[in-house]
Amino acid sequence: MLDVLVVGGGPAGLSAALMLGRCRRQVLVCDLAEPRNRRSHGLHGYLTRDGIAPQAFNDLGRRELPAYGVEVRCVGVTGAQLLDDHYRVALGDGSLGDARYLLIATGVIDDLPAIPGFGECYGTSIFHCPYCDGWEQRDRPLAAFGHGTHVTGLALGLKTWSADVVVCTHGSRLARHFRERLSRNGIAIRTEPIARLEHADGVLTSVLFTSGDPLPRDAMFFSTGQRPQSDLATKLGCTLTRRGTVNTGTLCDTNVPRLFVAGDASRDAQFVVVAAAEGVKAAVAINKALQAEAIAR
Repeated sequence: MLDVLVVGGGPAGLSAALMLGRCRRQVLVCDLAEPRNRRSHGLHGYLTRDGIAPQAFNDLGRRELPAYGVEVRCVGVTGAQLLDDHYRVALGDGSLGDARYLLIATGVIDDLPAIPGFGECYGTSIFHCPYCDGWEQRDRPLAAFGHGTHVTGLALGLKTWSADVVVCTHGSRLARHFRERLSRNGIAIRTEPIARLEHADGVLTSVLFTSGDPLPRDAMFFSTGQRPQSDLATKLGCTLTRRGTVNTGTLCDTNVPRLFVAGDASRDAQFVVVAAAEGVKAAVAINKALQAEAIAR
């Protein structure tokens, strides 16, 4: 019987496992090594680790766990069932396990549009977070891709990093008040459907439309929605936010007993440093719950 099974070995899951290990808990981390930021050249905004490659960051974290008896296995979790005071968990290798608490830290998947060249540029010159990658693209010609209020907010925010921002809606129309606000802030709009993105080994050079002139751009930021990387939380009955992430409490707790969710798949801001902090918060909450169960009243 495990104390905690952690699903996902990114910043949130590894931080939780480290803290739980230091609390002398029996912990297993299950991870498929497919993090959201695996195609990024570096993570940013994390004090003392700014610019480190995501895989290198995760490798450093994994190396700290064996000292506390925490095991990490390269295996997925295909299902879980709550049985009174613990979970029966099915692993991708066909084995079963039991854990008193379950922590899901598998993050999210961004919805990439089916535009030729988009996938090839993703992580190199196409990004979802200006806070993570805006500095590297500062003062360059940028495109903001998306629809409605989301792309409007994205484009206005990008003005912090570049004066040259153009909205690309890929065939959708923007409401008049959005168009007027963008115009007041010097942001042009291209509504034509995009035929393809021209690039050199993933480095964006221009946006080609089905009609009209090409748009030379050095980078693109997008807002097209996302979904949890694992559907385990929803299968267990977790409620979701309008953004599609799991609705969690301040300690990463959910509406499902003995189930916690930390990292990008929860309701908080989606940064590596925040995910790591959420993992610690969840670990402390789980440890206190285990203490309460063990201490006689």
